[in-house]
Amino acid sequence: MKKIVFNVTVIVLLGLFSLNALSADKFEAVQAKLEKAMQAPVRTEAEMIRDANRKPIETLKFFGLQDDMTVVELIPGGGWYTKLLAPVLADKGKLYAALGTGRIEKGLLKEKGFGKVVVSAKDSSMGRKPGARLYHLNVESLGVRNADIVFTFRNYHNFDADGRAAMNRTAFDALKPGGVYALVDHSRRHMEGDNDENRRRIDPVLAIMEIQAAGFVLEDYTKLHYRPDDELRFEVGRKTVTGNTDRWTLKFRKPR
Repeated sequence: MKKIVFNVTVIVLLGLFSLNALSADKFEAVQAKLEKAMQAPVRTEAEMIRDANRKPIETLKFFGLQDDMTVVELIPGGGWYTKLLAPVLADKGKLYAALGTGRIEKGLLKEKGFGKVVVSAKDSSMGRKPGARLYHLNVESLGVRNADIVFTFRNYHNFDADGRAAMNRTAFDALKPGGVYALVDHSRRHMEGDNDENRRRIDPVLAIMEIQAAGFVLEDYTKLHYRPDDELRFEVGRKTVTGNTDRWTLKFRKPR
């Protein structure tokens, strides 16, 4: 009996090893595409300098990116990550950009190689009311229902509670069962109230609670962007902090 149990265990372990090896092999192809994209002329010198701090290859590997996925990037800003995601997904995958896409629509998406990026949720709006500290967000749908991953990088802190709830709800609706909601943002001290120095930081515990309330399950986190020398005291744009902020990096999954 012990021999049979041992053999079954070996078979299971070998199977898991094979799956892990297959996953690693698949990401090798993604990594090669990422490395090429990171050296593309469309990227500025300033963007390249940030690679060492933002660790895009390690970050996207943690979140499970594959080149045949359907991906949504929320609030792409100037397109720092768009410039990496679009080339990876160009041949076999699909990239949607949603919410706050004005800058990439005017610039990046007109560049060669970025014509396949689809701008969705065009009827959405975001902004700050007079005197408000945070942005509000009006969005009913991201226009996608089968996404494998929804990304948002350093954006969650910008929105008020209703805006964050809308973002989480529409991300949930956009993902297929088993899909990943991937977030990175600047850390705030737990339960610290608003002040002039923490306006671009957010408590990771609060984020977890809000995202779980939308139906997601917290699957994993990584210390890739953990910075123990960031005391969480100063605004992230200060010269003594910028480029070295402590950031939480959380991976949620939509239940199957």
